[in-house]
Formats: sequence, structure tokens, C-alpha cells
Amino acid sequence: MITRSTINFPSMGWKNPFLGLERMVQQMDLLTKTLHGMPEMRLFPSSVFPAVNITEDNDKYYVRAELPGIKADEIDLQVNGRNLAISGERKIQSEGGNTRYHRREREAGKFSRVIGLPDDIDSDSVDAKMVNGVLSVVISKTEASKPKQIIVK
Repeated sequence: MITRSTINFPSMGWKNPFLGLERMVQQMDLLTKTLHGMPEMRLFPSSVFPAVNITEDNDKYYVRAELPGIKADEIDLQVNGRNLAISGERKIQSEGGNTRYHRREREAGKFSRVIGLPDDIDSDSVDAKMVNGVLSVVISKTEASKPKQIIVK
């Protein structure tokens, strides 16, 4: 591997062109460690945003969001164009003033998540229910966005 110390550059104000490459290698190293589950190297610390799965079939989209501890009437759900917006507030009871945390991953606060869907959706045909802390939303696709079978003659 070529490093700064192995290459001599003129001292006329030139910068080592490999410095940027070295920084990029370090950042890629950090990203690789993060993606391979090293908890101390998380890019995104725990937050109040819900984890979401999105699936589809020919007629509908299915969105499932984990919202433990939140009641159905505490969720604000809106459809706008191709977007589904989920928002609310997670409230966690205080443990008291003298409590010392050994680990704190559960956060309280307001959350808002906007999920963009690939095709137009029928905003009049949205069904949502909350069961055991999982919000399930079923959204119908518009007729124009559904696949159509073409008969070859």
C-alpha cells in the first residue's frame, strides 16, 4: 500500500493527492463496521422513529410499523399523493430523579415518518389497525397503477 511517507512531493505548496483517498478508506471502514452490526459503531443511534416493513401485491400496499406502547388513538395517520405519514408521541414513564441508567435505548418524544410509495394510491381506500404494538396499514392502488394483462393476438 502506498502511504504519504513513501511518496515525496515537491514542497511548492502542492498537497498529497492521496490524502483524500486515505480519508475515504477510513470512512468506508467505519461504514463497513457499522453495517456489520458493531453496536458501538452505529451510524444512527436509537430513535423514536418506528421500524417499518412495506410490501405489495397487484392491488395493494401493506405497511407495518412497530409502535410498542402507543395506543391506536395516539397515532396520526395521513395519506397525501404517494406518501403515507405516521406521527405521534412516545411517552415513557420517568423512573425518578435518583435513578442511574446502565443502558438507555428507549427514548421518549415526538416522532414523524413519511413513507413514499412508488405508485399512486387510493386515499379513499386505506384501512389501518393496531394489534399488539404493530400498526398495519393496507392501501389500495389506483386502477391506473395496477398491472394490466395484455392479450397477444
